Amino acid sequence: MGDETMKKQNVINLVKYHVEQNNAAFVSEVAKIAREFDANGDYEVAQYLMDLVSNANVYVPQANYRNLQFLEKLDYSSNPLLLPNIIEEDVIGIVRSIKNKTGMSKFLFFGMPGTGKTESAYQIARLLERDILSVHLEELIDSRLGETSKNVARLFDEINHLRYDKVIVIFDELDALVLNRNSANDLREMSRVTSTFLRELDTLSNQIVLIATTNMIESFDKALLRRFDAVVSFDKYSKEDLIEISDALLTSCIKKAANSRQDLRLFHKILNKASDIPCPGDMKQIIKTSIAFSDETSEYDYLRKIYLALNGNPKKVDIQELSEQGFTTREIEILARVPKSSVSRRLKGGAVR
Repeated sequence: MGDETMKKQNVINLVKYHVEQNNAAFVSEVAKIAREFDANGDYEVAQYLMDLVSNANVYVPQANYRNLQFLEKLDYSSNPLLLPNIIEEDVIGIVRSIKNKTGMSKFLFFGMPGTGKTESAYQIARLLERDILSVHLEELIDSRLGETSKNVARLFDEINHLRYDKVIVIFDELDALVLNRNSANDLREMSRVTSTFLRELDTLSNQIVLIATTNMIESFDKALLRRFDAVVSFDKYSKEDLIEISDALLTSCIKKAANSRQDLRLFHKILNKASDIPCPGDMKQIIKTSIAFSDETSEYDYLRKIYLALNGNPKKVDIQELSEQGFTTREIEILARVPKSSVSRRLKGGAVR
C-alpha cells in the first residue's frame, strides 16, 4: 500500500461495516487490504490479517467448504499421470512457479478431449498438497437475464474467501461460460458475463491458483487469453507418445483382469496399423471396455475388441487384409476368431464358412 498505511477509504469502510455488523462486507474489506499487502510483497502481514479475522470467528476459512454455493470440493486420484515429456515439463514448471511465488497463478489448459487437461490440474494439486475446488457451472449459469453475471461476481467472492495456500480452483470447460451463443439476446448476455468474468479475474489475488480448461480455444477472445499468466497446449502427443502411454494403460488394466493375458507385440501391431490412435482418455476407456466385455474363454479376446474399436467396429474382419498388413496366422486367429487351420486354407484360396 505504498507507505504501508491503509488508505482512508479502507479505514472508513472497516468502521462502517463493523458498526453495521456487516460481517461479509467487513471480511471482504480485510481480504482486499490483505491482497494489497500481498501484492507489495508483504505476504506475512497479508496472512496475519486473514488469520486474525479467522481467529475472531468473523472470517470462517472454508476448510470444510460447507457454505459454498458455486464451488465443490473434488476427490482426485493420487496416482501419477502419464504424460509426454513435453507436457510433463509444463506441468512441473507450473508447480515450481507456484511454490516459488513467482506471481503466476492463472493458467489455461487447452487441447482435444482426453489429453489430460483436467487430470493435470489434479496432479498439480497433488504435488502441492492442495484441495481442488471445481466451479459448479450448473449452479452458475442462469437462464434469467443478468443473473449469470451476478452469479459470477458471487462466485469470485467465494473464491476470494478461500485460504490462499490451501486450494486450487478449476474452471473445467470454461467455454461453457464465456463463449458467445447464437441468438442476439444470448450474444448480449454472454458479452455481459464475459465482461464480468474478466473484471473479477483482474481483481483475483495472485495467491489463489486458478486453472481453466477448454477444447475451444480458437473461439476465445484475445482479451480473455491475455488474462492468463500461461496458456498450455495439450495437443502435443506424438504417435510414439500415444503408443507408450497405451502400453502403460494396458499393463495396468491387465493386472486387474483375471481371464486376460498381455501380448504387447500384437497390441503394438494393432496400434501401428490403426489410422488414428485415440487420446489417452479415450484409449483408456477402449482398453477397459475391451477387457471387461471380452470372451472369458479366450485370454486374448480383448485384443480383437481393441482392433475392432480402432477400425470403426466393422461387422466382419477381412482375413486377407490382416495378412497383407503383416499379421501372423496366430494373430489373425485372435483378431478374426477363426481357427488357424481355417486361416491357412482361406489365405491359400480355400472357401471357409
